[in-house]
Amino acid sequence: MKIVKIDMGNLSVNEEAESKYKRLGGRAITSKIIHDEVMATCHPLGAENKLIFATGLLTGSGASSADRYSVGAKSPLTGGIKESNAGGISGLMLGKLGIKALVFSNVREDFKIIHISKSGVKFVDATPILGKDLSVASNWLRDTYGKHVAVWLIGVAGEQKMNLAAIAGQDKDGDPTRFNGRGGLGAVAGSKGIKAIVLDASDVKKNRPSNKESFRKALKQYHSWLMETPGTAKILPELGTASLVETTNTLGALPTRNFSTGAIEGYKNITGETLRETIIERGGEGSTTHACMPGCIIRCSNVYADKSGKRITGPIEYENIGLLGSNLDITNLDEIAELNHLCNELGIDTIETGGALGVLMAQNVISFGDAKGAVSALKEIKNGTPLGRIIGSGAEVIGKLYGEPHVPTVKGQTMPAYDPRAVKGLGVTFATSPMGADHTAGQTVRAQINHHSPEGQVEVSKKAQTVNTIWDNLGMCMFSSGAVQNRWDILAELISAYTGEVYSGEDIVNTANETLKVEHAFNRRAGFTKAHDKLPDYFYVEENKASKTVFDVPQYEVDTIGVNRNDL
Repeated sequence: MKIVKIDMGNLSVNEEAESKYKRLGGRAITSKIIHDEVMATCHPLGAENKLIFATGLLTGSGASSADRYSVGAKSPLTGGIKESNAGGISGLMLGKLGIKALVFSNVREDFKIIHISKSGVKFVDATPILGKDLSVASNWLRDTYGKHVAVWLIGVAGEQKMNLAAIAGQDKDGDPTRFNGRGGLGAVAGSKGIKAIVLDASDVKKNRPSNKESFRKALKQYHSWLMETPGTAKILPELGTASLVETTNTLGALPTRNFSTGAIEGYKNITGETLRETIIERGGEGSTTHACMPGCIIRCSNVYADKSGKRITGPIEYENIGLLGSNLDITNLDEIAELNHLCNELGIDTIETGGALGVLMAQNVISFGDAKGAVSALKEIKNGTPLGRIIGSGAEVIGKLYGEPHVPTVKGQTMPAYDPRAVKGLGVTFATSPMGADHTAGQTVRAQINHHSPEGQVEVSKKAQTVNTIWDNLGMCMFSSGAVQNRWDILAELISAYTGEVYSGEDIVNTANETLKVEHAFNRRAGFTKAHDKLPDYFYVEENKASKTVFDVPQYEVDTIGVNRNDL
């Protein structure tokens, strides 16, 4: 495996051996490179920032849910270090090409398509796909370079360097619906003139484990856990992540009307059960179960169709329902699907978009429940109008522009669909993660704990942050965690047999904790202090009527994690 470094200023390419990062994967690589090579105080959209795509340690191995990849940079949204990971086929293709990490530096004014194959790297003018909807641009790339390629690309929001711009990859069917959504990484790509990356692994042999027999044995155990665990064997394949709607609404944690409360009257219309029933009833191009990557046992994705059976969008996830639905006082799946489809075509993060629209609704710029008004406002992004630019700046900037104190962000990033007054462990994660408010940085909603009590939440969040970092480093889906149950030795056997490097379960945990240290260290150099490790004031003093709680985890406990902590 090799590290490929591309200077977008002069379009030069250099290759290096992976030696420095041989035992690292995914988030561990992106964060290490950012920590070591990026000036923490640089402008995120300037020449000093770097954009890194990295495969996980098990990417391409054939293990279920193990073809995820990480993208990292200094975030224009948070001002700190950022990693965002996704599934699909793009990471798999990068690994097949023998590339452990792609590192982009410098900036440029025009846009390029970067074509990567076993023959090397080529740069092509991206003018034919500029300003196009994401699906149109993706189809053009596949028509031009072949259906067998994988792509990463940005939408019009990334071209305009907006804070909520995402990077899209393809699912196994070639649709650009797998997003590195958080942190505005699409804007970083736009600043470097990267419109699309085409990965062509033609005539490249499939990756093989270093020790086939040991790998087969460990893989059999891992897959048996996935198939024996109700969450991965039944709940997620049938209901997807939307299975959480019933749970969070009951907890009083489903964000409603700009996080003003945690339950909504018409929630039954948007549950995972209703989503599944609707897709089945409509038939056609819809599908209740879909794998974003080849060979995934969990298959938690879906395809949503209209009443005539024609595809509208895919997938509709819990976060889409929470931020584009209940948070906007919308409880109609068709309206949520339309907003989700538009976000996908623009190439923007659905979570940040839902947060931005929620703050606008709190200011009566758009009325709560006005789906048509929300759609109309999002269309302004494509035109680059003042309103489009305002929405594209994200929720925190909108709050400052309109003088709105109820802005559900931490470190500049919108909270995912969990009110932290009702799931307090996630409140700790939102406050202390180096990534800003991010549920994938330390998910606690399934922890066996009283989510309304402040007791034990810091320890639960701390452990979850380590666990989620492990999955990010391995290139594996965090939904596997319920089946694996921290039995890291089997994963260590998988990695050892696949890579030929000897790993222990302890090594996996230590690398995750070291990654967190590196990330906090970067943020300290960027100017973050313990004052940044807190939620917005109103969560501490205004009761969530649905849960009858405020966020009351003692700050001195919260401060044992995060930017001012020396040892994780």
